[in-house]
Amino acid sequence: MDFKIAVLAGDGIGPEISAVGVDVMTAVCEKFGHKVSYEYAVCGADAIDKVGDPFPEATYQACKNADAVLFSAVGDPKFDNDPTAKVRPEQGLLAMRKKLGLFANIRPVQTFKCLLHKSPLRAELVDGADFLCIRELTGGMYFGEKYQDNDKAYDTNMYTRPEIERILKVGFEYAMKRNKHLTVVDKANVLASSRLWRQIAREMAPDYPEVTTDYMYVDNAAMRMIQEPKFFDVMVTENTFGDILTDEGSCISGSMGLLPSASTGESTPVFEPIHGSWPQAKGLNIANPLAQILSVAMLFEYFGLKEEGALVREAVDASLDANVRTPEIQAEGGAKYGTKEVGAWIVDYIKHQSLLRKERDKRFFSTFARRCIKSMITDSIFDVSPCFITNDDYGKNSKELDGTHRRHSVDEVGRIQPEVRAATGYSCQTGVFQSGGQCERPRGAGND
Repeated sequence: MDFKIAVLAGDGIGPEISAVGVDVMTAVCEKFGHKVSYEYAVCGADAIDKVGDPFPEATYQACKNADAVLFSAVGDPKFDNDPTAKVRPEQGLLAMRKKLGLFANIRPVQTFKCLLHKSPLRAELVDGADFLCIRELTGGMYFGEKYQDNDKAYDTNMYTRPEIERILKVGFEYAMKRNKHLTVVDKANVLASSRLWRQIAREMAPDYPEVTTDYMYVDNAAMRMIQEPKFFDVMVTENTFGDILTDEGSCISGSMGLLPSASTGESTPVFEPIHGSWPQAKGLNIANPLAQILSVAMLFEYFGLKEEGALVREAVDASLDANVRTPEIQAEGGAKYGTKEVGAWIVDYIKHQSLLRKERDKRFFSTFARRCIKSMITDSIFDVSPCFITNDDYGKNSKELDGTHRRHSVDEVGRIQPEVRAATGYSCQTGVFQSGGQCERPRGAGND
């Protein structure tokens, strides 16, 4: 596949994490035989300083003509601290969404086992949390009529039926792909716009009979995300509520630097980390690039390239397991890695690790086969014979298999029997034993 990518690095730490994202995408494309070209464009405070517009026409054309946009962050303190500023970096982000028709923002919230201690919530609350926040992105107060003088100001939270229907459709469709549970978040007890949201959601729900649809006030949803984050599967809501709730959701993982997002709609999709520009860290090589890297994974997956996306996710998991992390998520006493170093490690993994994995799996199955054959000859070629798998078969870097050897039965031709396979969670596709729904595999092994 040929990719034409518009790269918008933006402000603050944006250029540093953007460079890592480009390196990762290039490495994956080279590995899988895809061609990729990049067009760089300015936005945010950088664009204001250079051309006086946070989203200039040249940048819009670059985005419009691309297959996808790899975006980083906008924002600068000199605008944040000046309430009289007529032009602001964030206006460029809003303009990009509006001009490209990006009405759906998809933000996955998930946890990483090795980082559960970084979450402000207890591990038992967040372990296994995995849900999607779907935020309407081009309506509501952010785009409604505005007014401000010295004594009065207002923003208009207006939504139309077509705007609501199309984002709810996205929510229902994602729920169908996942665990068939959709939560519609609103403030229907107070806001007229929310009452229209709820009315339309109730009208659409019968079209998705397999989906369990529930309705929750935004204040209750904010509390429930902290008390019981595993309750949610797919959450859909309007622009302002979504902005706040998705930032709250990022805290569940322990760092905003871990979560990517995708903005999709009528034109070129945009892939970006959920965090801001962190201007205080600009140029210090300490920004966590993982959210930017995972946005590259979402980009590949958007185009149906699941294997490419899985490799990026695998590389990120491997870097965390190896304690190759930037300072804010590094384990106590862990080595020091900066933005560039983490990026370089992941690129190297992408280029080389799959070859090592294939060789390791080859050694494992060779050992497995020899042991089974020996067992069958020793006992009876016609009887069901025990076959033992030990931790040593997985290599030095393997995880413990429940702290014991696993014992499984094979038939006369070396096949693990179906009833045993079902009971033990053995996967014929991957040669991996599963325990408690989690795959027990060597570090770096591919996804099922």
